[in-house]
Amino acid sequence: MIDLTVAYIVSQIITVIFYGLFAYSYLLKTQRSILVVGAIAVILNAVAFILLGGWSGVAMCAIALARNLVCYRFKSFGSSRWFLLIVFGAIIIATIPTFDSFWSLMSVFATCVYSYSVWQKKPIVYKLCGLPVGVLWIIYNIYILSVFGVILEIALTIFALVGFIKDFKSLNSREAPTK
Repeated sequence: MIDLTVAYIVSQIITVIFYGLFAYSYLLKTQRSILVVGAIAVILNAVAFILLGGWSGVAMCAIALARNLVCYRFKSFGSSRWFLLIVFGAIIIATIPTFDSFWSLMSVFATCVYSYSVWQKKPIVYKLCGLPVGVLWIIYNIYILSVFGVILEIALTIFALVGFIKDFKSLNSREAPTK
């Protein structure tokens, strides 16, 4: 049962703002702009998770913020395989103190897939990876009882699908032979 406290209501307002920014990121064309908008959104998401007591989500937000800032600031290091391995290692370390059930791992899996998607630098793959990431965050939001998190993650997953289809059609139309 959801207890409609001030903290819960504020968390849901912040969640709406977070998802608005994140949905916008699926419409962006460059990795750099995706990372900037993503960093702002992640900070808001962390605050919402704190208010909801979703500590594995908070830990994953911290990792995501650090990942986005390093990728933005140190472009060449952010594109190395070592960086991706360091991110995955940090995710594992951050999971240990915040683990409280199998369902809390959904935020961990989502962060891993998303980290790969921004690391690889192809917007079409970023958008394709948004689909499993969306499903994992939907499950996590159900777990922490974030009603707007569930509703808006479904919408965000649809944005990812639309962005992927749009890019896929564009890619195929450029590769089609001309008569």
